[in-house]
Amino acid sequence: MAPRAQRHAGFSKRAQYTLFTGYIAAGGGALVGALLLGLSLWNPAFLSGLRGGAQDTVAPATRSVAVARTESKGLIASIKGYLRAGSQNAALKREMEIARIRLKEAEAVRQENARLKGLLAIREGEVKPVAVARLVGSTASSTRRFAYLGAGSAQGVRVGMSVVSPRGVVGRILETGRNSSRVLLLLDPESVLPVRRSYDSLVAFAEGRGDSLLRIKLVNLGINPLKAGDLFVTSGAGGYYQPGKAVAIVTEKTSDGGLARIVSDPAGTDFVAVMPVFEPEAAKVAGTSVGQAVAQ
Repeated sequence: MAPRAQRHAGFSKRAQYTLFTGYIAAGGGALVGALLLGLSLWNPAFLSGLRGGAQDTVAPATRSVAVARTESKGLIASIKGYLRAGSQNAALKREMEIARIRLKEAEAVRQENARLKGLLAIREGEVKPVAVARLVGSTASSTRRFAYLGAGSAQGVRVGMSVVSPRGVVGRILETGRNSSRVLLLLDPESVLPVRRSYDSLVAFAEGRGDSLLRIKLVNLGINPLKAGDLFVTSGAGGYYQPGKAVAIVTEKTSDGGLARIVSDPAGTDFVAVMPVFEPEAAKVAGTSVGQAVAQ
């Protein structure tokens, strides 16, 4: 007997009948298809009823598929939106932080412009400033109190000139370089400034203590007429400072005068004006140069 793998379909009657039936079904299907095609070409309306019935039959299924597709798109969009929400919130937070920084910068620019306008107002007086520059540094870890100015001899700055802000006196020039200067602050222990009370002729000296306060020492000892809140201004004695510039406000009364808070704190001052020596001849008579008066 021949092996099973080598047997041909022709040896089985059942296989032959199955194959013949398949041919008949295929031929019949092709014939029916050709007839329907011919009818649709000859009379297009003939099959409209069948198409309508078929569409009605599958409509519920297609409607369900369409609804599922729409809802799935909405769900996917919701998921995408949820996933993007974190990054969008982070981006919005960054934008808000940048906006806040820009607002702070704008406020800083506004304040700086106001300070510059205050310094420019000094130009309207009889005495014109030699230079307007920024305080670029100061000594904070020593009892000596100096500041450094971003203008020097190239800008016309000279030793002994007073340094003022829109609020009042800051100090005077101690040393000059070509494009920078060292300023002796009023708070320095070697700083002594002739002053008077703003509303009368009471004269005194404002001496630095090396901290945040000045010592107001009265020239005429006796009954101390000072009280908290008294404003002292430059008297003009000595010829270095223009008279009438604010210096300090008394905060505490002492036996020989008082303690006063400086009006123009260098720590809160950016731009300053360098003023010429008010009365050069008087300054020469009053004493030696500032560089000799202050120990290095």
